[in-house]
Amino acid sequence: MTTTATTGRTGTLAVPGATLHYELRGSGPVLLLVPGGAGDAGMYAGTYAELAARYTVVSYDPRGLSRSPIDGPLTDQRVDVWSDDARRLIEHLAPDGEADVLGCSSGAIVAVDLLARHPGRVRRVVAHEPPLLELLDDPAPHKALFAEVRDTCRTQGVAAAMARFSEGLGGGQPEHDPDRIPEAVAEEATQLPPEIQEMAHRMHANLPVFLERMLYPFATTPPDLAALAPVADKLVPAAGRDSRHQLPLHGPASRLAALLHRDLAEFPGGHLGPVEHPTAFAHRLLTLLAPTD
Repeated sequence: MTTTATTGRTGTLAVPGATLHYELRGSGPVLLLVPGGAGDAGMYAGTYAELAARYTVVSYDPRGLSRSPIDGPLTDQRVDVWSDDARRLIEHLAPDGEADVLGCSSGAIVAVDLLARHPGRVRRVVAHEPPLLELLDDPAPHKALFAEVRDTCRTQGVAAAMARFSEGLGGGQPEHDPDRIPEAVAEEATQLPPEIQEMAHRMHANLPVFLERMLYPFATTPPDLAALAPVADKLVPAAGRDSRHQLPLHGPASRLAALLHRDLAEFPGGHLGPVEHPTAFAHRLLTLLAPTD
């Protein structure tokens, strides 16, 4: 393990088929942050100062992204393989205990699967906007959109695919809601931390992997509701206040909460809440993770 001024302590973990790059900050119980989309360990950089005051914060590059190379050719990615990677990280860094887990977007899909398949390794899972399309009343149009985005990336490139994705999700501003975000949050500075700026070029390089090999297979993998039901008390389904108008992002989290009889937790910002409003996002996360007894 090495230590740098910008990333804290870094290490690698060999897992079946890949080598994971991970980063550690702070001390105390382990909090595993699972990035979403084309993001990597730098995605949560703006939250580190708040979270590392209470936790050993673990962030990492998922397999096939940034500094976590896979062995052999890239193929469609599987949720269960990624959740096994997360489990192995927890076992490596907290061999005698559990970890709290935050996942956002596709990372939230991984976090939900981690809870379903390895509930003994987690204390609590906060799943922020997992696009679990199969939970929607009518998933077909959204599955068609995600497939179209994948195919557009393959035939026309990343820019065209992202434009179609934004259009299909409803990239406009949400309807006015005076209660949707506290004034302090709305005024929060949006300057990106240096670590996120550094991640930008890696994220751009990761986009073909996400759009072609992750987006559709992850979003169309249904959660194991039967396995989740007995451990639902460990799950916090969550969504951003600004995502209420985006059914494929906000809808699955709301539906998951209803099916498992859990409250839906709302966070400041939208789908990219930890990037848009990192301090307020971290404060909300810490509140949700605080012991209740």
